[in-house]
Amino acid sequence: MTKQRWFWGLVALALLLSTCAVFFAGLGTGYVLGGRQAAPVPADATVSLPTATPWPTAPKRDEVQPEPATATPVPATAEPSPTPQTLQELFQPFWEAWRLVHQLYVEQPLNDVDLMRGAIRGMLGALGDPHTGYMTPEEFQDAQAPLEGEYEGIGAWVDVTADYLTIISPIPGSPAEKAGLRPGDKIIAVDGEDVTGVAPELVRRRVLGPAGEPVMLTIRRTLDNGEVQEFDVTIVRAKITIASVEYTMMDNGVGYIRLITFGSKTPDELRNALEDLLAQNPRALILDLRNNGGGYLDTAIAVASAFLPENSVVLYERYGDGTEEVYYTEGKPLAADLPMVVLVNEGSASASEIVAGALQDHGRAPLVGETTFGKGSVQQWIPLKSDGGAVRITVAYWLTPNKRLIHKQGLTPDYEVPLDEGEIEWVNYQPDPDKDPQVRKALEVLGVR
Repeated sequence: MTKQRWFWGLVALALLLSTCAVFFAGLGTGYVLGGRQAAPVPADATVSLPTATPWPTAPKRDEVQPEPATATPVPATAEPSPTPQTLQELFQPFWEAWRLVHQLYVEQPLNDVDLMRGAIRGMLGALGDPHTGYMTPEEFQDAQAPLEGEYEGIGAWVDVTADYLTIISPIPGSPAEKAGLRPGDKIIAVDGEDVTGVAPELVRRRVLGPAGEPVMLTIRRTLDNGEVQEFDVTIVRAKITIASVEYTMMDNGVGYIRLITFGSKTPDELRNALEDLLAQNPRALILDLRNNGGGYLDTAIAVASAFLPENSVVLYERYGDGTEEVYYTEGKPLAADLPMVVLVNEGSASASEIVAGALQDHGRAPLVGETTFGKGSVQQWIPLKSDGGAVRITVAYWLTPNKRLIHKQGLTPDYEVPLDEGEIEWVNYQPDPDKDPQVRKALEVLGVR
């Protein structure tokens, strides 16, 4: 391929990136798909993103994976696109370096395709955003491939848009939880193979595997004091089953609802739970979003709609050109007036943060617990027609109704109450104020003894 073809290829890419922005049209928890973004995706799930996007919309149950959305051009409102002449001048250093490496590099011949793809990675890497990057045709094909059969893996919600596959929260009762994985843990190697630079979505697929088979993960963990630990942990995969909603009426007359994920069935399950509890005339409600890694954006809106007045703002999506898209509650609320508290922790992410932030900003319910994960950016996967690969670009951020940024900041509880996770058994969890200080504080805030 001639130097001129390379140049015009890069010019075309630069023009594309400088004149287009794209909306997510899908799902998202782990991803919450943006435009409707995708939210956090289960660490080892088999889900596809529907019409709510990770971000930022959530995955279907614990098996969601982002589905490439068709790019929707957004008119550029910033500076005009550079002309071919200015681009030619701008890229002179690139072509000088290209010529020198071809002339002088010790191992010849060079693979020009690898150099081209490396140039794209370098350009996107220069943005300093770990959620924006390039996927080769092979990587893009693998990421799109449907996962067959039932979901089997380690059982954890993960963030696939960071530099490494990052644990958002282990699923209660899963092998990941039993192995001691924590929110914020980064998977830097799988079965001894370094995954630095590998797309986290592809790493997630490596973690998947048949129940009963082990996988060794190398974990990088940053402690509260800033110390960084790296260690190996071997986890035996299992069949993962995730409930969506659990609820009970406590002895003190407070209705307790625990959302484990924001899946496609969650709105109906939540409605059934609320109707059952409301028929028992509860004094108040506790909504537990702890260790809920997220799910579909549409589901988050439906959940918020159950507790907020009609036509309330649930969230904003702010794009790079400064424009914003606003999402409102839908339908009539089921419990808009009953006193209420929301429990959150560092495992509450994406769709959980959307709901918690909306209830907090509207003064509907205070938050009790610990600062949330901080997952609130929208990524778009855009296929490259000329290459067969794809670029993943952060196109928007999520904001709460009061326009607080969620991404990398999380939500700060109104009442901060630490919890020693080792004291709580999340499998078949029942709220017990004697064992759970966050539940105890929630009851105190509600004025219930």
